[in-house]
Amino acid sequence: MINTRWKTAAASAVLLILSLIMLAPFALMISTSLKTLGEIQSPVFSFFPREWRFDNYLTAMSSGNWLLYFYNSLVVTIITVIASLVLNSMAGYAFARLRFPGRATLFFSVLIGIMVPPQVTMIPTFLMMKQFPLAGGNDLFGTGGIGFINSYTGLILPFIAGSFGIFLCRQFFLSFPSALDEAAAIDGAGKFRVFLQIYLPLSKPILATLAIFKTTSAWNDYMWPLIMTNTSQMRTVQLGLTMFRGETGTDWHLLMAATTLVVLPLVLLFLAAQRYFVQGIVTTGLK
Repeated sequence: MINTRWKTAAASAVLLILSLIMLAPFALMISTSLKTLGEIQSPVFSFFPREWRFDNYLTAMSSGNWLLYFYNSLVVTIITVIASLVLNSMAGYAFARLRFPGRATLFFSVLIGIMVPPQVTMIPTFLMMKQFPLAGGNDLFGTGGIGFINSYTGLILPFIAGSFGIFLCRQFFLSFPSALDEAAAIDGAGKFRVFLQIYLPLSKPILATLAIFKTTSAWNDYMWPLIMTNTSQMRTVQLGLTMFRGETGTDWHLLMAATTLVVLPLVLLFLAAQRYFVQGIVTTGLK
């Protein structure tokens, strides 16, 4: 009994230390956002601000059209997440519960997609978006216009599906007993009805997990919006953060204040869905 208590206490202490290490950058970010630039650049470091400057947040948000930046990021993120949940869950269900010719080969090609770095496909994807037929002034052959450049479609379309999401959903659906399919078949339910009325309502953990991953990826994406947009009207929050970096230096107090507000929605989302997130990660490894 005593050894068990000591092991539990030791494990709790290790987890507490690791948690503090993980939270340290966030605490430093918030602390820096409340300091003056002179205090940040001072050779003497102090974790807590000597002068609490909450007005840094107002100054940061008034430095650009942040309502538009947040709106653009929200549109891109919400549509990407919803479309991804629909497509990935349907594809995962098909690979897990349906039998059709070439299923193993197709799923193997999906796994290959996980191993390919996004930097490899970024330029080809950009060319496809730019030369998309009948979009942005393009003719039937994809020439003469700008395609999906500077549009929500260009920011969303390449990311509405993904190999990782399909893999997660497939692993989750494999954990369901075959008796569900047999009972539904006896009742005369078709495959799509089974997915819609049985599998989908029981998939909250994996859908919440995938939603968190997709939301984080879409909200924090910097490189793709930088490539696909060249006007301030389509700027996202990650591109908005670059305005605090000048040729002569960086306004660290304003950058950290804006970064805190940008990170806040992701933190709230994770806190709201963490129970389903843990269930989804655990369940995908059962089979």
